Amino acid sequence: MSTVTVTARRPWFTLNGVLWTLQVLWGFFFAGSGFGKVLLADATLYAEAPRAVAWYAAVPQPLIVFIGVAEVLGGIGLILPALTRVGPRLVPLAAAGLALTMLLAAGFHIVRGEYPLVPANVLLGGVAGFVAAGRWRLRPLPAEPLTTRRVVTSAVVLVVLALTMFAPTWYTMTHTRF
Repeated sequence: MSTVTVTARRPWFTLNGVLWTLQVLWGFFFAGSGFGKVLLADATLYAEAPRAVAWYAAVPQPLIVFIGVAEVLGGIGLILPALTRVGPRLVPLAAAGLALTMLLAAGFHIVRGEYPLVPANVLLGGVAGFVAAGRWRLRPLPAEPLTTRRVVTSAVVLVVLALTMFAPTWYTMTHTRF
């Protein structure tokens, strides 16, 4: 009697893989975008900013900086708790917070008649909502003990974030005339 071993084919993508990809992409995007708003705490940059982004003129400086801080923390919150597995329930909360931010931004742009800006808010918020739902119910990440490997990986991600998003944003905003 012979035995036949059957190996199941794994799909080339999984929900977990899609969620990880979106977490990293959205995390970098929101952290970078938010950092640009945080830099507007500088009065000189804030005074020049409406020449580059018209809606900045309609929003008080402290609110723009607050939105920026929320976006930076939300972007980092999409990635680091998942990488370290310390507080992984923060991931869907960060995603939900970013989705809410984009919903409010869409409403703001609709009120101002800036309809071409709304689809980007809907897309960004919709994907953030998908990540929130995915990490809350469909594919939650388990909490695990912190390991040296996870700490090093997280440090590398933060350095890459600083080099690819924060440094270029800072340089562009402080060395370019709007």
